[in-house]
Amino acid sequence: MTHELLTIGRISVDIYPNDIGVDLEDVASFGKYLGGSPSNVAVAAARHGRRSAVITRTGDDPFGAYLHRELQKFNVDDRFVSSVPDLLTPVTFCAIKPPDDFPLYFYGRLPSAPDWQIRAEELDIAAVKDARIFWSTVTGLSQEPSRGAHIAAHQARPRTGLSEGQYTILDLDYRPMFWASEQEAREQIARILPQVTVAIGNDKECAVAVGEGTPDEQADRLLAAGVEIAVVKLGPDGVMAKTSTERVVSAPVPVETVNGLGAGDSFGGAFVHGLLSGWPLAQVLDYANASGAIVASRLSCADAMPTPEEVISLLAERGRLVPEGATK
Repeated sequence: MTHELLTIGRISVDIYPNDIGVDLEDVASFGKYLGGSPSNVAVAAARHGRRSAVITRTGDDPFGAYLHRELQKFNVDDRFVSSVPDLLTPVTFCAIKPPDDFPLYFYGRLPSAPDWQIRAEELDIAAVKDARIFWSTVTGLSQEPSRGAHIAAHQARPRTGLSEGQYTILDLDYRPMFWASEQEAREQIARILPQVTVAIGNDKECAVAVGEGTPDEQADRLLAAGVEIAVVKLGPDGVMAKTSTERVVSAPVPVETVNGLGAGDSFGGAFVHGLLSGWPLAQVLDYANASGAIVASRLSCADAMPTPEEVISLLAERGRLVPEGATK
């Protein structure tokens, strides 16, 4: 089977409080959910009906078994998910203090985690080459052997060798706690950027990748590096996408924020769906924006990923154009 989306990188168990608006030390009860950005993106795309898979690693423990079960529940192919001896499945705690305070605490990830133990020689290169969209994140470059595996995967599908309708997406996902310096991250990003066709990041992430500047300057630098679509998230001003021939901005889709942590992953999965559907870039951006907004209005990440019907309903409610064939 050729996957429509194949992601690589982080997976974890997210532990979210059932008590909203209080500090973590005051939380009385929690729920557990599948987490980790590339895994969440695969789930989000699957919710839109796409054939998704993730390349990752867990511990050989009950939490690892739980993550396999959750991937299967969400119709994400888990054939490339295996366990690593002597390492535990990482757990991520967060406090939920709307509208904009969602601190994360990573447990079991340092000095290393199972998903940083993906090795180049373990990759199914045919699956990487054949996937219509291959999605990776900057965090996967922060440690060996994961770094080598990511580089090998990108080298296996050079930008010049992609067929029409194939994309290689890099989530610029910079997390400073996993890097010695921004310069180190920039150097590693530069190693794979020549094979990337779509780059997605916020102002800070774009600055790490290509330097400080206005959103347009950052997008232009990404395009100059060979990227075909540069997506720069503008915070309260929405999101911009730029190509060599067009520039589009999607205004925010206002919602009452409950938990902003999964919105970017929901955006990513919906963006993948829009690309694969062949919609105009402006419609892809609006659809992805609305998808992200829905998850921001909910408690969890993976479990909160919307269906096409939910996204279409929000777009129509807000007077936005619904892409033709969006229910397919």
